[in-house]
Amino acid sequence: MQLDFSYLIRTFWLCVKAVPVTLEITIVSLLLAIIPALFIALARIYHVKVIEQLCSIFVSFIRGTPIVLQILIVYSIMPSLLNSFVKSAGWSINVFEMNPVIYAFVVFGINSSASLSEVFRSAISSVNRGQLEAALSIGETHFQAFRRVVLPQAAVSALPNLCSTTVILIKNTSLAFMMTVREITGIAKIEAAYGYNYVESYIDIFIIYIAVCLLVELIFRKIERRVVFAGVRRVKTN
Repeated sequence: MQLDFSYLIRTFWLCVKAVPVTLEITIVSLLLAIIPALFIALARIYHVKVIEQLCSIFVSFIRGTPIVLQILIVYSIMPSLLNSFVKSAGWSINVFEMNPVIYAFVVFGINSSASLSEVFRSAISSVNRGQLEAALSIGETHFQAFRRVVLPQAAVSALPNLCSTTVILIKNTSLAFMMTVREITGIAKIEAAYGYNYVESYIDIFIIYIAVCLLVELIFRKIERRVVFAGVRRVKTN
């Protein structure tokens, strides 16, 4: 088998142009997932009745089913549900002409909320409960104690797992092509279909995803070092 290097180079740069779409899906999905994930984590840590069981079922379902299945469910059902809602509201909006990236935000946001909830739960649980009780004993409210004492320490503990979750999400966004999103994999598959140059396209995808994931890991390492260094300086100052 002989590789078509001219095709490989041309498609590589076309795929590079799609990197912002992949990063957009990743960032927006994580931002959408943070609040629900924190809510789920707190509900499970403090054993809120009924809500804890519902959250556990949600997390088990999302983490126990393939993301491909989640994509198929959302992309098949959500447009019809939205269309019914729009019609009942009397709005003149064509749901079926919506940018498919919106569905990607929904799918990956839901999926990320389950993963992040476990990251937050383990990070918050790692903070010594005595520190929370000490903050409460000096007159701070639960919210103030959580924000000033628990959350900063939990954030440091969560960084490594948050990095892993982000990298996994970046790789999972390669399935967004199933929703006709023109991200890295989608562009590569479209280009490959013209001349059946799938091997070259897969090499391009491999190189780009490796580069993007390595860059994300480096960014998180720098953030982690700065946070730890800032914490050490604060302790020495005190």
